[in-house]
Amino acid sequence: MDAISTLIRMARLEAGVDVRCLLAGGHVLDNPPSPPGEVPFHVLLAGHCVVRIGERAVDLRAGDVLVLPSAGRHSVRVHADAPAVPAERHEGASVATLRSPSAPDVDLFCGRFAYRPGAGELLFAGLPDVLHASFGTGAGSPLRLLGELMRNEAALDGPGAGALLASLCEALLALVLRGDGGGSPAGSAPVWTGAVDPGLRAVIDAVVREPGERWTIARLAEVAGVSRATLVRHFSAATGMGVADFLTRTRMTVAADLLSTTRRSLEDIADSVGYRSPSAFGRAFRTVTGTTPASWRRAAATTPGR
Repeated sequence: MDAISTLIRMARLEAGVDVRCLLAGGHVLDNPPSPPGEVPFHVLLAGHCVVRIGERAVDLRAGDVLVLPSAGRHSVRVHADAPAVPAERHEGASVATLRSPSAPDVDLFCGRFAYRPGAGELLFAGLPDVLHASFGTGAGSPLRLLGELMRNEAALDGPGAGALLASLCEALLALVLRGDGGGSPAGSAPVWTGAVDPGLRAVIDAVVREPGERWTIARLAEVAGVSRATLVRHFSAATGMGVADFLTRTRMTVAADLLSTTRRSLEDIADSVGYRSPSAFGRAFRTVTGTTPASWRRAAATTPGR
């Protein structure tokens, strides 16, 4: 299994659409800070919006996806050359719709990815605060079919719509993580999962697939088919993190999943993610997570739904 599929599986996300906005005229939608364990996202299928996150403004066009791993309060301003047309909220069985009575200027899906303590927490912690992917809506856009499916399920809101929308949202995250939004604005923070270089992808896949291997930069350079210096330089430029940081974070993500979902001993988990010494594993885990493996396991065991 490839790295992104493995990470999403380990994250054990509960994705869903909170509201679909079909709005006419200019509107401002205020979004409060997300509670711990939730990451908001917005999918714009038609129209033009500007999302303001603190001092930062993100321009969204049709075919754009915005994921906010570390967002506080943020607002979505619908840009339209007309006053706001009052909208009514309709609560469906699986998704709510905020709808103006006249033809909408925007078609916007707002939802969230929820995760419990574990691999999901570390996955999102390792991503930029703002993920902005631009897929467009043309014939070659992967969002075109996905968006139509989301529209159809939200409109029908029939049996199974909630489960189908959750799966579509998870597919949406996979598109963002693998860097399919090639039209993302210049200067955006790189997403390490979306490295396009085949050698770097091979390195990422190898570490996620076999975190217990005794990886060194020299061995990973062999996997990539380049020199050590080239790997270090290219990996940092493409992913925004160093090779050693990536290796440690990936190992701790796998360890967090094992701590949260199995009864395996700390010694066994340490060995399975490449640490001969449980004490060395504990130090690395605390550096990444801020807590000990034992405390992490206890916290996960007391989380509702475990």
